Amino acid sequence: MRSRGNPHKLRSNRSLQYPISWIRNPDASINHPKQILMMFSEFTRLPTVKRSNFFSKKDDSLSCLVCERGCLLKPGQVGVCGTRVNLDGSLYTLAYGDLSSVESRPIEIKPFYHFFPGSTALTFSTWSCNFSCPWCQNWHLSTMRPDPRKATYTPPEVLVRMALRSGDDGLCASFNEPTVQLEYTLDAFRLARDRGLYNTYVSNGYMTELSLKRLSEAGLDAIKIDIKGDAHVYREFLAADVRVPWRNAELAKMMKIHVEIVFLVVTGISDEENVYRDVIENHLKHLGPDTPLHVNRYFPAHKYHLPPTDLSVLEEIRRLAMREGIKFVYIGNVPKSEYNHTYCPNCGRVLIKRYSYTVIENRIDKNGKCPYCGEEIPIIM
Repeated sequence: MRSRGNPHKLRSNRSLQYPISWIRNPDASINHPKQILMMFSEFTRLPTVKRSNFFSKKDDSLSCLVCERGCLLKPGQVGVCGTRVNLDGSLYTLAYGDLSSVESRPIEIKPFYHFFPGSTALTFSTWSCNFSCPWCQNWHLSTMRPDPRKATYTPPEVLVRMALRSGDDGLCASFNEPTVQLEYTLDAFRLARDRGLYNTYVSNGYMTELSLKRLSEAGLDAIKIDIKGDAHVYREFLAADVRVPWRNAELAKMMKIHVEIVFLVVTGISDEENVYRDVIENHLKHLGPDTPLHVNRYFPAHKYHLPPTDLSVLEEIRRLAMREGIKFVYIGNVPKSEYNHTYCPNCGRVLIKRYSYTVIENRIDKNGKCPYCGEEIPIIM
């Protein structure tokens, strides 16, 4: 998942460490289960190692129910994301409260353009990911496995106090895939909701329906889901199913969670017409015309080094999306673009003017309507 903003500005709680051998090489845990279990008997005393309820048992193995990877883990084995392990018949998370970054950021950076514009969220992350996108902007977080022996533990109540003390309006789990710290975000969101803060996720949308339901119950208010492309892109580059994030986006809307979609247009992969037509078609099919679509520019990162997305391609995707019926289509990662603004879909006037991730002017009235023509604008303020 590509997180917006400069990753080198993130405040890390610790310098990057090589992951411990049994996490770096999960297959090794199968060869030496007794040694692994003995080591874990000490690890379970560490604060960032915590039992998870998101699993089902299958003989001597566990099926992880956190994300749709559904890793089947033998005793001592670690899942694909490197954050879940089968220990003595129970699933444990290895990254509970092990925060890699904490930073107050504008909500527009996520990007959320129709959710409390101009507000800020205390944004936090842990390590690792359940995807391995070659172009990941925050690869220094997403490719790193947690090491409980070297972790700095931040209790969820401390995170909430930090948000309140800094004057933030809410929490945002971002930078790496937040689903890998599901248990921690559930606890933090409950506390934040009780203190009047909003809760948001910046996600690849590959969680299970169960995880999404629990997040909704805990107080998830908004989710931004990255759509990587069509079925071919998901299958060839991510070994994943494109139907899952679309399903979850639709379910989130049914749960009254605010949804915005980001389509990162990667040069040579998702900038082809058949790919972006598929994204537009699925957006309308699952989410309808009122859900914002952010068409974002890619920049070289991690293992992928083709040139940045051609601006003319982004503009063509925007024109096509609006012609097909999507009312709010933005072009992201282009700070001076006029397509960062929110326009009234009826009269065409500028309602929210932005420069980069800063709201310069918000003309939407207190009833959520265009002051010029009275059109109702689907926005939470």
